[in-house]
Amino acid sequence: MATKDSPKPRHAPSSAAAVLAESVDDAAFATTLAKGLVVLEAFKAGSTLLGNMELSTLTGIPRPTVARLTHTLAELGYLRYDAERAKYRVAARALRIAHPLLAGMQFRQVARPMMQELALSVRGTVSIGLLDATSMIYVETARSGDVGPHAPDIGMPIPVVMTAMGRAAAATLPPADAERLERNIATEDAELWSAFRDKYRAGITQCKSRGFCTCWGEYMASIHAVAAPLFHVSESRQSFSINCGIPAFRLQPGQLEGEIGPRIAALADSIRAIVGQAAPAPPARKTKKTNTGT
Repeated sequence: MATKDSPKPRHAPSSAAAVLAESVDDAAFATTLAKGLVVLEAFKAGSTLLGNMELSTLTGIPRPTVARLTHTLAELGYLRYDAERAKYRVAARALRIAHPLLAGMQFRQVARPMMQELALSVRGTVSIGLLDATSMIYVETARSGDVGPHAPDIGMPIPVVMTAMGRAAAATLPPADAERLERNIATEDAELWSAFRDKYRAGITQCKSRGFCTCWGEYMASIHAVAAPLFHVSESRQSFSINCGIPAFRLQPGQLEGEIGPRIAALADSIRAIVGQAAPAPPARKTKKTNTGT
């Protein structure tokens, strides 16, 4: 039985801002801390230098509150103030937060040489992603030389529903978690879910039948990708997958499914074997009812 001190169950948050909006009636929720994290999350690729007014517009937090938060975060070393531009950027201390998480994924070091070999062989990128709410977060990546406009980097998020990596990670989930993820995607962006629902579900089915799924430029038109499920860690509720992205112009007809898909599935098998993780369980087969008569 849950006690009054137990945290209430909640689906994985898509952002600190979403949780802040949902928690207005939660007396145990530290609103000021949440607002500080909302400010930190406003800094993204393309928005690396932001002033208080910009942050207020992006977050919906009043400017005086933002000013106190940015000052505090700068004093703590998580932001750095650029006096010449009167704006802030994320500072080095923020990297310390990610290190304990990444250090717990030691299989990345085992996998990287094999990833690099495949990346060089197909002249593309090979990356491992971790499921985070309705996004995948890159936690390891290898690449050949010129890989086109999409160069994955550790910490970069991409959407689950539109990507091979996301569909492959979803294929590792227990049924209840998979259903919850679908609901969260649909709630977060009903239009996006409607547009990609069938391809998303087909990708999960493909992973379970062939060991990999494909994505033909659905996330980025110039990049085609395959991905394979890696494993789901039940204790930490972490789901991983591995993908290979290649500029479309480099692919020969049939190469993505006929050659690179089986290779990414084999790489996933090798990584699991080395680190002692089991392959994702296949879906339970529905049994037909038979009429035995009386």
